[in-house]
Amino acid sequence: MTTFAPDSLALNRKLPLWYQVSQSLRASILGRSPEAPLRLPTEDALAAHYGVSVLTMRQALKELETEGLISRHRRRGTFIEPSAQRGAPVRLLGSVDAIVAQQSGMSTELLEHGRTAVPPELSEYFPDLAEVTGFRRLRSDEETGEPTNHAYNYVHPKVAAAIDPADLLRWPMTKVLRDAVGVRISRITDTVEARLADPETARLLQIPLLSPILHYTGVTYDEDGRAVDVARIHYRGDCFSFTVTMDA
Repeated sequence: MTTFAPDSLALNRKLPLWYQVSQSLRASILGRSPEAPLRLPTEDALAAHYGVSVLTMRQALKELETEGLISRHRRRGTFIEPSAQRGAPVRLLGSVDAIVAQQSGMSTELLEHGRTAVPPELSEYFPDLAEVTGFRRLRSDEETGEPTNHAYNYVHPKVAAAIDPADLLRWPMTKVLRDAVGVRISRITDTVEARLADPETARLLQIPLLSPILHYTGVTYDEDGRAVDVARIHYRGDCFSFTVTMDA
């Protein structure tokens, strides 16, 4: 049976190999011609094509399977999903330290904290919980005192019990979780959207109602794959931009 032929790839040793392979194969899949075969070559053949180990190739394929771009069937092989769309999200890798740096450098006011119901739209991250611990903060520019962003963190209760609220006045939540609480963070998934400020956000950030803001959602997972924190942050659109830099 004829198999799909992915593009070639020049590996960059600065980035994880599985990530580069997954993104290269992803681009090949989404850019394929309508008449291209849906069956992928074997893991061994793909590993040889990209010049990586079978273990690395397997990790790359798992990433694409999670995105819904491919399906894997025992004894039958791996196939491109015919419904795979170009709009599937791109996963960009960074470091926890980069996220901590981005969140630092501002004065912080802790507006409230305590138990709160899990919002329905976040139930997928806390499937076995009815309540989490919420931390609501307002950050301001240290020099001007001007509000810059409004953050609400929904934290797993078992993790939140070890958080000293005073630490949140000095450090970003990510640093508190990792360095003060001792959470072994495996990954953080970020999503940034353009939105308009609702009345509460406009009041806190001292901007006109319906002003443009950047709405950030960050989901922090521990080493067991459990979501321990979901952060929702509203950034003033006139103070922040979202930039991604990638080496060639």
